[in-house]
Amino acid sequence: MRAAYVLPFLLIAYTYGCKEKPTVAPVVTSADFDKGVNFLDHQNDSAYYYFNNTTTRSKDSLKIAQAYNYMAVIQADAGDYFGSQESLLSSLKYLNEQKDSDYNCLVADYNQLGRNSADLKNYPTAISYYDQALKLIKDDYSATVALNNKAVAYQDERQYAQAIAIYQSIIEKSKNYKIIYARVLTNLARARWLQYASYNAEPELQKSLQIRKDENSDWGLNSSYAHLSEYYAHTHPDSAFVYAQNMYRIAKKLNSPDDILEALQKLILFGPPGSAKSYFAQYQQLSDSILTARSAAKNQFALIRYETEKNKANILRLQKDNSEKKIQLIKRNVTIAGIIILSVAICISIILWNRKRKQKIERESREAILKTSRKVHDVVANGLYRIMAELEHLPDIKREELLDKLEIMYEKSRDISYEEPKAPSQEYHTKIDTLLNSFNNVATRVLIEGNSQEYWINISPSIKKELELILQELMVNMKKHSKARNVIVRFEKAGNSLEITYQDDGIGLPSPRTYGNGLANTENRIIRNGGEITFDNSPPKGLKIKIYFPNA
Repeated sequence: MRAAYVLPFLLIAYTYGCKEKPTVAPVVTSADFDKGVNFLDHQNDSAYYYFNNTTTRSKDSLKIAQAYNYMAVIQADAGDYFGSQESLLSSLKYLNEQKDSDYNCLVADYNQLGRNSADLKNYPTAISYYDQALKLIKDDYSATVALNNKAVAYQDERQYAQAIAIYQSIIEKSKNYKIIYARVLTNLARARWLQYASYNAEPELQKSLQIRKDENSDWGLNSSYAHLSEYYAHTHPDSAFVYAQNMYRIAKKLNSPDDILEALQKLILFGPPGSAKSYFAQYQQLSDSILTARSAAKNQFALIRYETEKNKANILRLQKDNSEKKIQLIKRNVTIAGIIILSVAICISIILWNRKRKQKIERESREAILKTSRKVHDVVANGLYRIMAELEHLPDIKREELLDKLEIMYEKSRDISYEEPKAPSQEYHTKIDTLLNSFNNVATRVLIEGNSQEYWINISPSIKKELELILQELMVNMKKHSKARNVIVRFEKAGNSLEITYQDDGIGLPSPRTYGNGLANTENRIIRNGGEITFDNSPPKGLKIKIYFPNA
């Protein structure tokens, strides 16, 4: 739930934002920088433009670092986490931990780096950045907020003992700040409940809710309603639905698209069957709108940076023209010693290349054996199971269709080591729809989001082939084990990066997590192709899996 960990970062950013204070050495003002601040939260693309201008025109290192920090916050809010990380690292290059005037911006950078890492599910890195921020923080309030953020990262990584220990260490101090106390109290109760399902977290969650009502903290109420909805999911479904409705109301008031989506997910799961279709329609429409808006924002940021880099390139080209004569003189004076050194380097490169080539051949031979074994599972076993699933739920199937499908399986099994993928006989998005919908029946409803023809443009054939097998494995595993009634498969894209989310309301994975050869092969396949996969067994019920392929 986003508000549970995003708001603390905003508080830290406010306390340690890139703004001058009376105790900090004065910084020369910048017209572009001031314009960026004025546009912030109203026209973020314009704000980003002026902050970007500051980074290229200002000669003050702290002002440049502050501009990069603001750019990073704008990019993160638009979902461009990798671009935000790049801006933050640029900001850090202009800062010095030995200078008191740089402390505030350093803390803001480290906290935003932690926030981005947490949003990208890289919790160990997030914890490391929070620790760097804590080294610089000098007051109890900000230290309490930062420690709470660190505990949330441990909690999201399911290291509940570490999270609880931190919450307990700050719970007394946090009582001096009611909003922070409510946040720490609800996080502590939730961590204990996640660690032990029998733990009675209701009194603490309700106490935190009351504090937030008394303090008129809408973000806090959003968090409390989400946690209470999850807590009552299995014991009091009606209460879970009521709290989900309250979360939806507050999220709309806050105009927080991510929290509105989360509230709609809860309403779909906990609401009466008759309302699920309406809630899902709202969810799908909002999800598509968010994806479109964030993609447009990322493109705009890239265009602004491109224009800036283009201007830099023009300046560098002029400098290059002035130095061409010097370069030509250096080339004419290349000595025999230089030629000998070059020859030796070439010889060494050839020797190393031959050695690496030999190692590569040996490695490929070993991998070929493993690949053949995986193909038997992916192509034959899962393919046959898919045909079985269709036979089980289709009232009538033509004999010729069945024979055609079996003939395809026979041809594939005859030459299982064949490497080159065949040209697809239908559009890839249609093929994926057909694959997923083959598991759609009266017992299990499969919902597909974002699988359009445009989504797969410029995606490499090898990634497409791997994804087809991965999705087939997930659906087969669902059919065999999950007992799910509802399955959502969502396709999202950021530039050339793919993110695919699978979620069902079945029995989830056992704890501790174990899975068979199919899911193990799927995880290895994703990692081998440069991707990432995360298993989230913490929703109110069911399983959530995220698959990520950068530069697909």
